[in-house]
Amino acid sequence: MQGLIVSTNLSAKKGEQKSPVQHIVIDKNGVVGDAHAGPGMRQISILGQESIDRFNARTGKNIQAGAFGENLTISGIDLCSIAVLDRLKIGKVVLEITQIGKKCHGNVCAIYREVGQCAMPKEGVFARVINGGKIQANNKIRYLPRDLQILIITLSDRAAAGVYEDRSGPLAYELIEKFFSEKRWHIKISKIIIPDDAKKLEKILTQGITKNIDIIFTLGGTGIGPRDITPEVVTKVSKKIIPGIMENIRLKYGAQKPAALLSRSVAGINKTTQLYALPGSVKAVAEYFPEIFQNLEHIIHMMHAIDAHEKTQ
Repeated sequence: MQGLIVSTNLSAKKGEQKSPVQHIVIDKNGVVGDAHAGPGMRQISILGQESIDRFNARTGKNIQAGAFGENLTISGIDLCSIAVLDRLKIGKVVLEITQIGKKCHGNVCAIYREVGQCAMPKEGVFARVINGGKIQANNKIRYLPRDLQILIITLSDRAAAGVYEDRSGPLAYELIEKFFSEKRWHIKISKIIIPDDAKKLEKILTQGITKNIDIIFTLGGTGIGPRDITPEVVTKVSKKIIPGIMENIRLKYGAQKPAALLSRSVAGINKTTQLYALPGSVKAVAEYFPEIFQNLEHIIHMMHAIDAHEKTQ
Protein backbone atom coordinates (compact mmCIF):
# COMPACT_ATOMS: atom_id res chain seq x y z
CA MET A 1 0.00 0.00 0.00
CA GLN A 2 1.29 3.46 -0.90
CA GLY A 3 0.19 6.97 0.00
CA LEU A 4 1.32 10.57 -0.10
CA ILE A 5 2.38 13.22 2.38
CA VAL A 6 -0.30 15.93 2.29
CA SER A 7 1.29 18.29 4.78
CA THR A 8 4.23 18.49 7.22
CA ASN A 9 3.42 20.36 10.42
CA LEU A 10 5.08 21.53 13.62
CA SER A 11 4.58 23.79 16.61
CA ALA A 12 7.25 25.50 18.68
CA LYS A 13 5.21 25.31 21.89
CA LYS A 14 3.14 22.57 23.46
CA GLY A 15 -0.59 23.25 23.56
CA GLU A 16 -0.53 25.07 20.23
CA GLN A 17 -1.98 23.80 16.97
CA LYS A 18 0.70 22.75 14.53
CA SER A 19 1.16 24.80 11.38
CA PRO A 20 2.13 23.53 7.92
CA VAL A 21 5.75 24.11 6.92
CA GLN A 22 7.57 23.52 3.65
CA HIS A 23 9.40 20.52 5.03
CA ILE A 24 10.43 18.87 8.29
CA VAL A 25 13.66 17.18 9.30
CA ILE A 26 13.42 14.07 11.45
CA ASP A 27 16.22 12.92 13.72
CA LYS A 28 16.40 10.32 16.48
CA ASN A 29 14.16 12.45 18.72
CA GLY A 30 11.41 13.25 16.22
CA VAL A 31 10.73 16.45 14.30
CA VAL A 32 13.53 18.98 14.68
CA GLY A 33 12.11 22.20 16.14
CA ASP A 34 8.82 20.66 17.25
CA ALA A 35 7.80 21.07 20.88
CA HIS A 36 6.96 17.36 21.18
CA ALA A 37 10.35 16.09 19.98
CA GLY A 38 12.27 13.97 22.45
CA PRO A 39 12.87 10.38 23.52
CA GLY A 40 9.96 8.02 23.89
CA MET A 41 7.49 6.19 21.74
CA ARG A 42 5.31 9.12 20.57
CA GLN A 43 7.90 11.06 18.59
CA ILE A 44 5.82 11.52 15.43
CA SER A 45 2.05 12.03 15.27
CA ILE A 46 0.20 11.07 12.10
CA LEU A 47 -3.35 11.64 10.87
CA GLY A 48 -5.03 10.81 7.58
CA GLN A 49 -6.48 13.54 5.39
CA GLU A 50 -9.44 11.22 5.04
CA SER A 51 -10.05 11.51 8.80
CA ILE A 52 -9.94 15.30 8.59
CA ASP A 53 -12.38 15.26 5.66
CA ARG A 54 -14.79 13.01 7.57
CA PHE A 55 -14.52 15.24 10.63
CA ASN A 56 -15.27 18.37 8.59
CA ALA A 57 -18.22 16.70 6.86
CA ARG A 58 -19.60 15.56 10.21
CA THR A 59 -19.19 18.88 12.00
CA GLY A 60 -19.59 21.38 9.18
CA LYS A 61 -16.18 22.85 10.02
CA ASN A 62 -13.19 23.52 7.79
CA ILE A 63 -10.31 22.24 9.89
CA GLN A 64 -6.98 22.28 8.09
CA ALA A 65 -3.91 20.04 8.23
CA GLY A 66 -1.95 20.33 11.46
CA ALA A 67 -4.83 21.64 13.53
CA PHE A 68 -5.31 18.27 15.23
CA GLY A 69 -1.70 18.34 16.38
CA GLU A 70 -0.34 15.89 13.81
CA ASN A 71 3.19 16.20 12.43
CA LEU A 72 2.29 14.35 9.27
CA THR A 73 -0.98 14.63 7.40
CA ILE A 74 -1.11 11.78 4.90
CA SER A 75 -3.49 10.26 2.36
CA GLY A 76 -3.97 6.93 0.68
CA ILE A 77 -3.18 4.70 3.67
CA ASP A 78 -5.97 3.47 5.93
CA LEU A 79 -4.70 4.39 9.38
CA CYS A 80 -7.79 2.78 10.91
CA SER A 81 -6.38 -0.67 10.05
CA ILE A 82 -2.71 0.00 10.81
CA ALA A 83 -1.18 -1.90 13.73
CA VAL A 84 1.50 -1.39 16.35
CA LEU A 85 4.95 -2.38 14.97
CA ASP A 86 3.89 -1.70 11.38
CA ARG A 87 6.21 0.72 9.60
CA LEU A 88 5.95 3.68 7.24
CA LYS A 89 8.80 4.45 4.84
CA ILE A 90 9.17 7.92 3.28
CA GLY A 91 12.35 8.00 1.23
CA LYS A 92 15.05 7.03 3.69
CA VAL A 93 12.87 7.91 6.68
CA VAL A 94 11.49 4.87 8.52
CA LEU A 95 8.85 5.23 11.25
CA GLU A 96 7.55 2.41 13.45
CA ILE A 97 3.99 2.60 14.77
CA THR A 98 3.95 2.49 18.56
CA GLN A 99 0.47 3.66 19.53
CA ILE A 100 -3.05 3.75 18.12
CA GLY A 101 -5.03 6.78 19.21
CA LYS A 102 -4.56 8.68 22.46
CA LYS A 103 -6.37 9.91 25.51
CA CYS A 104 -8.51 12.95 24.74
CA HIS A 105 -7.35 15.94 26.75
CA GLY A 106 -10.72 17.68 26.55
CA ASN A 107 -10.57 21.43 27.06
CA VAL A 108 -6.79 21.45 26.71
CA CYS A 109 -7.32 20.73 23.00
CA ALA A 110 -8.27 23.76 20.88
CA ILE A 111 -10.37 21.68 18.48
CA TYR A 112 -12.25 20.04 21.35
CA ARG A 113 -12.97 23.44 22.93
CA GLU A 114 -14.39 24.69 19.64
CA VAL A 115 -16.25 21.63 18.40
CA GLY A 116 -16.61 19.29 21.39
CA GLN A 117 -14.82 16.42 19.66
CA CYS A 118 -11.50 15.61 18.01
CA ALA A 119 -10.27 13.14 15.37
CA MET A 120 -6.85 12.40 16.82
CA PRO A 121 -7.84 10.27 19.87
CA LYS A 122 -9.55 7.61 17.73
CA GLU A 123 -8.03 7.89 14.27
CA GLY A 124 -4.52 9.24 14.79
CA VAL A 125 -1.42 7.09 15.24
CA PHE A 126 1.97 7.69 16.77
CA ALA A 127 5.39 6.45 15.73
CA ARG A 128 9.00 6.40 16.80
CA VAL A 129 11.93 7.09 14.52
CA ILE A 130 13.88 4.15 13.13
CA ASN A 131 15.72 6.22 10.54
CA GLY A 132 15.62 9.98 10.07
CA GLY A 133 15.73 12.35 7.14
CA LYS A 134 13.77 15.10 5.36
CA ILE A 135 10.05 14.93 4.53
CA GLN A 136 7.92 17.32 2.50
CA ALA A 137 4.49 17.42 0.86
CA ASN A 138 3.92 15.00 -2.05
CA ASN A 139 6.59 12.59 -0.85
CA LYS A 140 5.45 9.01 -1.37
CA ILE A 141 4.85 6.74 1.63
CA ARG A 142 5.18 2.98 1.66
CA TYR A 143 3.16 1.06 4.22
CA LEU A 144 5.03 -1.98 5.56
CA PRO A 145 2.69 -4.13 7.67
CA ARG A 146 4.26 -6.50 10.18
CA ASP A 147 2.79 -9.94 10.81
CA LEU A 148 2.54 -11.08 14.41
CA GLN A 149 3.80 -14.65 14.02
CA ILE A 150 2.37 -17.30 16.31
CA LEU A 151 3.37 -20.97 16.43
CA ILE A 152 1.41 -23.76 18.15
CA ILE A 153 3.34 -26.96 18.88
CA THR A 154 1.42 -30.02 20.06
CA LEU A 155 3.63 -32.59 21.76
CA SER A 156 2.20 -36.10 21.71
CA ASP A 157 3.75 -39.40 20.71
CA ARG A 158 0.37 -40.86 19.75
CA ALA A 159 -0.93 -37.80 17.87
CA ALA A 160 2.38 -37.51 15.98
CA ALA A 161 2.04 -41.19 15.02
CA GLY A 162 -1.54 -40.71 13.85
CA VAL A 163 -3.01 -42.92 16.57
CA TYR A 164 -5.50 -40.22 17.50
CA GLU A 165 -6.49 -36.81 16.25
CA ASP A 166 -5.01 -33.71 17.88
CA ARG A 167 -7.90 -31.65 19.25
CA SER A 168 -5.93 -29.25 21.46
CA GLY A 169 -3.98 -27.63 18.63
CA PRO A 170 -7.08 -26.70 16.60
CA LEU A 171 -8.79 -25.35 19.75
CA ALA A 172 -5.74 -23.21 20.55
CA TYR A 173 -5.79 -21.94 16.94
CA GLU A 174 -9.48 -21.06 17.28
CA LEU A 175 -9.02 -19.25 20.60
CA ILE A 176 -6.09 -17.22 19.28
CA GLU A 177 -8.01 -16.23 16.15
CA LYS A 178 -11.01 -15.17 18.22
CA PHE A 179 -8.89 -13.12 20.64
CA PHE A 180 -7.09 -11.24 17.89
CA SER A 181 -10.20 -10.76 15.73
CA GLU A 182 -11.07 -7.71 17.83
CA LYS A 183 -7.51 -6.36 17.81
CA ARG A 184 -5.42 -4.30 15.43
CA TRP A 185 -2.66 -6.87 14.93
CA HIS A 186 -1.94 -8.74 11.68
CA ILE A 187 -1.61 -12.33 12.85
CA LYS A 188 -0.13 -15.33 11.09
CA ILE A 189 -0.68 -18.64 12.92
CA SER A 190 0.95 -21.97 12.17
CA LYS A 191 0.76 -25.28 14.03
CA ILE A 192 2.67 -28.53 14.07
CA ILE A 193 2.55 -31.87 15.89
CA ILE A 194 5.72 -33.55 17.16
CA PRO A 195 6.50 -36.49 19.48
CA ASP A 196 7.60 -35.91 23.08
CA ASP A 197 11.18 -35.44 21.91
CA ALA A 198 13.32 -32.96 23.85
CA LYS A 199 15.97 -32.52 21.15
CA LYS A 200 13.42 -31.96 18.40
CA LEU A 201 11.47 -29.47 20.51
CA GLU A 202 14.61 -27.54 21.45
CA LYS A 203 15.60 -27.30 17.79
CA ILE A 204 12.17 -25.98 16.77
CA LEU A 205 12.08 -23.46 19.61
CA THR A 206 15.62 -22.24 18.88
CA GLN A 207 14.80 -21.81 15.20
CA GLY A 208 11.62 -19.96 16.09
CA ILE A 209 13.51 -17.54 18.30
CA THR A 210 16.11 -16.99 15.57
CA LYS A 211 13.32 -16.26 13.07
CA ASN A 212 11.74 -13.78 15.52
CA ILE A 213 8.48 -15.69 15.90
CA ASP A 214 6.53 -13.54 18.34
CA ILE A 215 4.67 -16.16 20.38
CA ILE A 216 5.19 -19.91 20.69
CA PHE A 217 2.71 -22.12 22.53
CA THR A 218 3.60 -25.71 23.35
CA LEU A 219 0.74 -28.04 24.27
CA GLY A 220 1.52 -31.19 26.24
CA GLY A 221 4.35 -32.67 28.22
CA THR A 222 3.92 -30.55 31.37
CA GLY A 223 2.99 -33.39 33.71
CA ILE A 224 5.22 -35.57 35.88
CA GLY A 225 5.37 -38.67 33.67
CA PRO A 226 8.63 -40.05 32.25
CA ARG A 227 7.92 -38.57 28.78
CA ASP A 228 6.95 -35.10 30.07
CA ILE A 229 9.91 -32.94 29.00
CA THR A 230 8.40 -29.67 27.78
CA PRO A 231 8.95 -27.34 30.78
CA GLU A 232 12.64 -28.27 30.96
CA VAL A 233 13.16 -27.46 27.27
CA VAL A 234 11.17 -24.22 27.33
CA THR A 235 13.05 -23.10 30.45
CA LYS A 236 16.37 -23.96 28.81
CA VAL A 237 15.75 -21.78 25.74
CA SER A 238 14.19 -18.90 27.72
CA LYS A 239 16.32 -15.96 28.85
CA LYS A 240 13.77 -14.89 31.45
CA ILE A 241 10.99 -16.85 33.17
CA ILE A 242 7.69 -15.15 34.03
CA PRO A 243 6.49 -17.28 36.96
CA GLY A 244 3.40 -15.31 37.94
CA ILE A 245 1.32 -16.23 34.90
CA MET A 246 1.35 -19.98 35.42
CA GLU A 247 1.36 -19.74 39.22
CA ASN A 248 -1.89 -17.78 39.03
CA ILE A 249 -3.48 -20.35 36.71
CA ARG A 250 -2.42 -23.28 38.90
CA LEU A 251 -3.82 -21.60 42.00
CA LYS A 252 -7.07 -20.63 40.28
CA TYR A 253 -7.89 -24.12 39.02
CA GLY A 254 -6.05 -26.02 41.74
CA ALA A 255 -8.52 -24.67 44.27
CA GLN A 256 -11.26 -26.55 42.37
CA LYS A 257 -9.25 -29.57 41.29
CA PRO A 258 -6.04 -30.38 43.23
CA ALA A 259 -4.61 -32.35 40.29
CA ALA A 260 -4.25 -29.02 38.42
CA LEU A 261 -1.41 -28.18 40.82
CA LEU A 262 0.64 -31.00 39.30
CA SER A 263 0.99 -29.07 36.03
CA ARG A 264 4.55 -27.80 35.53
CA SER A 265 3.55 -25.24 32.92
CA VAL A 266 5.96 -22.33 32.45
CA ALA A 267 6.10 -18.98 30.65
CA GLY A 268 9.28 -17.29 29.46
CA ILE A 269 10.81 -14.95 26.92
CA ASN A 270 13.88 -14.86 24.70
CA LYS A 271 14.66 -11.73 22.66
CA THR A 272 11.23 -10.80 21.25
CA THR A 273 9.70 -14.29 21.49
CA GLN A 274 7.17 -15.25 24.14
CA LEU A 275 7.24 -18.94 25.12
CA TYR A 276 4.43 -20.81 26.86
CA ALA A 277 4.43 -24.47 27.91
CA LEU A 278 0.81 -25.54 28.54
CA PRO A 279 -0.83 -28.86 29.37
CA GLY A 280 -2.08 -30.74 26.33
CA SER A 281 -5.69 -31.49 27.24
CA VAL A 282 -8.57 -29.69 25.58
CA LYS A 283 -9.85 -28.63 28.99
CA ALA A 284 -6.51 -27.13 29.97
CA VAL A 285 -6.23 -25.22 26.69
CA ALA A 286 -9.69 -23.74 27.25
CA GLU A 287 -8.70 -22.71 30.78
CA TYR A 288 -5.15 -21.46 30.21
CA PHE A 289 -5.52 -19.31 27.10
CA PRO A 290 -7.98 -16.71 28.50
CA GLU A 291 -5.63 -16.19 31.45
CA ILE A 292 -2.58 -15.81 29.19
CA PHE A 293 -4.44 -13.39 26.91
CA GLN A 294 -4.78 -10.91 29.78
CA ASN A 295 -1.09 -9.99 29.55
CA LEU A 296 -0.20 -11.04 26.02
CA GLU A 297 -0.33 -7.62 24.34
CA HIS A 298 1.31 -5.86 27.26
CA ILE A 299 4.22 -8.28 27.04
CA ILE A 300 4.56 -7.60 23.31
CA HIS A 301 4.76 -3.88 24.05
CA MET A 302 7.31 -4.34 26.82
CA MET A 303 9.52 -6.63 24.73
CA HIS A 304 9.64 -3.98 21.99
CA ALA A 305 10.39 -1.17 24.48
CA ILE A 306 6.94 0.40 24.07
CA ASP A 307 5.69 2.03 27.25
CA ALA A 308 1.91 1.62 27.13
CA HIS A 309 1.60 4.04 30.06
CA GLU A 310 2.51 6.92 27.72
CA LYS A 311 -0.90 6.53 26.08
CA THR A 312 -2.53 8.15 29.08
CA GLN A 313 -0.31 11.21 28.91
